[in-house]
Amino acid sequence: MAVNTEKNSYTVIFAVVMVVIVGTLLAFFASSLSGKIKENERLEKQQNILYAMGVNENEDEGSVNFVSTDKVASEFDKYIKEQLVIEGDQITENDEAYLIDLKKQETAAKAGNTRKLPLFIGEKDGEKYYIIPMRGKGLWDAIWGFVALDDTMTVQGVFFDHKGETPGLGANIKQRYFMDDFKGESILDGTEYAGIAVAKGNNDPTNEIKDDNEVDALAGATITGDGLSAMIKESVNLYKSYLETIRTNK
Repeated sequence: MAVNTEKNSYTVIFAVVMVVIVGTLLAFFASSLSGKIKENERLEKQQNILYAMGVNENEDEGSVNFVSTDKVASEFDKYIKEQLVIEGDQITENDEAYLIDLKKQETAAKAGNTRKLPLFIGEKDGEKYYIIPMRGKGLWDAIWGFVALDDTMTVQGVFFDHKGETPGLGANIKQRYFMDDFKGESILDGTEYAGIAVAKGNNDPTNEIKDDNEVDALAGATITGDGLSAMIKESVNLYKSYLETIRTNK
């Protein structure tokens, strides 16, 4: 018996069947690839942390080249000496602190729970680095990154990334020339934790002044720059108690 393909019931049944088939296939692929996706996320976080402390494969002044995925795990173990979790007054070691989801911790804090703050202590060429993860809001969506400090609260390196900033404008926060401007800046203004502002009126386009808590803004990216400034300041304040112990003990 021939099927009447012009009936509404046929269209509905066909659509339902296709949705079920496509949904099943997507669920299968998502399940089968979940392990690989998590592994890639883990390696990317390790690459970003190492980049902030100057462990990378940059070859020229303009490149942003991470430690390759085939050796990033061993380099992470080599350079990151401690991973800490700060939870209120408690500080514990945790070898997977870098996997803590900052967005979930922010949500937990808003609900009245104690936020878990991961912090990484690295060593390179005899120097110690204190690496703070950060998360904030840009123009369109989330921005995030890492800032590496020495015991004088001077920035030794940063890494920034974004989810949906405008190409050629706000998206340039992950460009080498912008990130390099932060090196040598202090997060302190006297004894206050001021962070570092991305300032349009910086009057220091070559970024030679390192005691003004400012870097030059990106052209056409005022809101992204303001979000980045807020992210750094808020993140620094979250870690202020721990950072004070570093300053007092140095």
